[in-house]
Amino acid sequence: MCGIAALQIRNPALRGSLGDLMHGMLCEIVERGPDSAGLALYGSERLTPHGASAITVISDADPAALTESLRALLPAGSEPVVTAYAESVLVNAGVPASVLESAVRAALPGTSIIGRGSHVAVLKGVGHPVELAAAYGLTEISGTQALSHTRMATESAVTAAGAHPFTVAEDLCLVHNGSFSNHASIRRWLRAEGVEFDSENDSEVAARFIAWRMSHGDDLTTALQALQGVFDGFYTLVVTTSDSMAVVRDPIACKPAIIAETDDWIAMASEYRALAGLPGIEDARIFEPSPGVVYTWALAPVLEGAAR
Repeated sequence: MCGIAALQIRNPALRGSLGDLMHGMLCEIVERGPDSAGLALYGSERLTPHGASAITVISDADPAALTESLRALLPAGSEPVVTAYAESVLVNAGVPASVLESAVRAALPGTSIIGRGSHVAVLKGVGHPVELAAAYGLTEISGTQALSHTRMATESAVTAAGAHPFTVAEDLCLVHNGSFSNHASIRRWLRAEGVEFDSENDSEVAARFIAWRMSHGDDLTTALQALQGVFDGFYTLVVTTSDSMAVVRDPIACKPAIIAETDDWIAMASEYRALAGLPGIEDARIFEPSPGVVYTWALAPVLEGAAR
């Protein structure tokens, strides 16, 4: 059993409240997964400043020392900034995410990279989800879209790296409630295609499969439709990109999910109580996603020069 909560903001006037709204949702799914938690936060000026990319690592590295190491590895003027959020260390710099990731790997060989992109920051760790949210300053974070997960481990060890979301490609995040029965064979097949893995977690296999499909031309919807034809098991998945959010359940739909939609936001959660505190919930269109159907919503673009 795990908990999922996801929120996409449609009304720009609510973007300043993203973290506060997500905190309220997260507090209501703690009982579903008290051993670890993670967040993916899109469009935050604090975590992903305009013009900078973001890489998150699980590390106890000293931020000042890592900053100096990255200055020596990155082009002049890229101005790396390192911030520790408990076990998660967020690195920002004015270079493409792929360049920053290579520099971080060189500075911290063997470290676990858990987030990458130019629109999303990933923070996750072991411990009580509400205490982690406080360490991240969640209630003060603004943005466009957020995804959270509270984990009760069944497939692999309780570690920060094993917490969700899994971000295996730039700005692509996946959270999962359930389990896959054939993930080992799909992992072997993906490895034969040249895909590398960071963990033994079955959810990472799904994230890698979606990223692999999208790298070969699929959009998010078709990649998730393809996943349904390959993976066996029970699942509710939420997948986010820089400009979209998607929800899909297995053909039996034994894992809970509920969606609420207004003109101001789209929200999904494992239980209704996580939605109950959202503004305007009394007028929302509320429904349970049908089995085997991929639901996708596009994120409204942030206009150039507008407040993020």
